Amino acid sequence: MKRALIVVLILFARATAALAAEGMAAGVKWTVPPTWKLEAARPMRVATYSIPAAPGSEAGECGVFFFGTGQGGGVDENINRWVSQFEGATTPKKSVKTISGFKAHLVDVSGTYLAPGGPMMQSQGKKPGYRLVGAIVEAPNGMVFFKCTGPAATMGKAAADFDHLIASIAKSDAKPL
Repeated sequence: MKRALIVVLILFARATAALAAEGMAAGVKWTVPPTWKLEAARPMRVATYSIPAAPGSEAGECGVFFFGTGQGGGVDENINRWVSQFEGATTPKKSVKTISGFKAHLVDVSGTYLAPGGPMMQSQGKKPGYRLVGAIVEAPNGMVFFKCTGPAATMGKAAADFDHLIASIAKSDAKPL
């Protein structure tokens, strides 16, 4: 009996690791960087990943959102909202890439993050020296939003991982629920 329980726990751990290694929403899938860890489920999010801290800094976070086909607002509206969550922001760097046939709108901005949260998206306190790197992917079944925030040093260290995550986006063969 004890051995069977151990086997079940090992299989559960492997299944959880496999799910954490690949994310999926709206007809696309992506590969999560191996150093990023899947966090507990949160309302309105497909997934939340913790991003390891740079030396002497704090960890960052990547929230992935999908609100449904035709939901969540347009690209410019969302990028402008993300930029407005910073005080004294740098001029945002924006670009558009095509990845596996899907258009991805990228943004990178730094400043004092107002850390919106809760049901009314009120500021949870100002966080100076923060950076946001984000992408909005035009997936087959709607927009998928990747919003990664954290101290500038942490996000700088994670920039290549973020680029690899976005470059890994591909069509998913899974049927929508």
